[in-house]
Amino acid sequence: MIIVMKTDLRPESPEVARVVRIAESYPEIRTEVRKIQGATRVLTEVYLLGPTAAVPQEPFDECEGVEKVIRIREKYRAIARHEGQAVAIGFEYNGVRFGQDSFHVFAGLCAVDTRESVEEMFRALQRVGLETTRAGAYKPRTSPYDFQGRGKACLPYVFELAGRYGIKVIAMEILTESHLNEIRNGLREAGNPTGVMLQIGTRNAQNFELLKAVGQQDEFPVLFKRGFGITLEESLNACEYVASSGNHRVVFCLRGMKTSLGEPHRHLVDFGHVPVVKRLTRLPVCVDPSHSVGKRVAAPDGLLDIHHVTAQGIIAGANMVLVDFHPRPDEALCDGPQALTLDELEHFVADTRLVRSAYEERIKLRERLPH
Repeated sequence: MIIVMKTDLRPESPEVARVVRIAESYPEIRTEVRKIQGATRVLTEVYLLGPTAAVPQEPFDECEGVEKVIRIREKYRAIARHEGQAVAIGFEYNGVRFGQDSFHVFAGLCAVDTRESVEEMFRALQRVGLETTRAGAYKPRTSPYDFQGRGKACLPYVFELAGRYGIKVIAMEILTESHLNEIRNGLREAGNPTGVMLQIGTRNAQNFELLKAVGQQDEFPVLFKRGFGITLEESLNACEYVASSGNHRVVFCLRGMKTSLGEPHRHLVDFGHVPVVKRLTRLPVCVDPSHSVGKRVAAPDGLLDIHHVTAQGIIAGANMVLVDFHPRPDEALCDGPQALTLDELEHFVADTRLVRSAYEERIKLRERLPH
């Protein structure tokens, strides 16, 4: 059971304290009070844990300050919509708003290689009006002999250049809890010129200790990539680890499934799950066309498969696109074959905006239908 308090009632308010007292008066019931910092308001929820079937709803309905009482039916307590009763309020980070109605393109380097590449990338992003990017400092690789990333050595110039070119949020994968401190220290030493969204890569989708670690801190939002060899339910449960640990600022990323059924693409594109995740959860949804397709190949119409796959995600309502670019893909130390060039950036961004506009028109068309 979840008791949703009225807007902007803080966890320390007397109204919340009264709800907790009533809840804990029932046998074997314990409570957790969670504050969800949305983009425009704060939401406080009181979770009742234990044998809640025997707990009546009426005492809470009569409490001053209670907005609604939700009986939990879904497996995901913290991230679920609970049949539409829980509101997806989104969140704001470093001046950028994320929600199920927002849209951002995170175009950038899969892996940082040189300062020159980073500066060229960030300059190009500023030129097309983007304030969000990706930049990998830590890279998990299938082979121990492949490039593993520059690590903390590159953080000072990545953060400094981000500030210079107006980049507000960098999606950056971490592999261990120690990377949290390296990023935290790097930002502080650079004067906090930008922000970081911690990316949990597909290989760490069920690294539960790492999930709890990013959930127990509230400095950085989290971009969780669906595990490429596990079910959607298992991936959503992984997000529940993050949210139930205290950090509700989570974006769920679809990035393709590992199966030969997707050939000749690198993975089977799973972007049909965009509306599914938005229906089941309160999370904004991202798509990663680069790692789904895995190569630069063009259709007979002249558009790359990456363009078409990106459009599939956006037209289904994706709130974020994570896509690889590089000034010189043939020199990239990681995933060069799938990276787009800086000459293609303006067209790619224009194409995403066109498709997003089409999605918004679809919503307007639906709203004109009789209910």
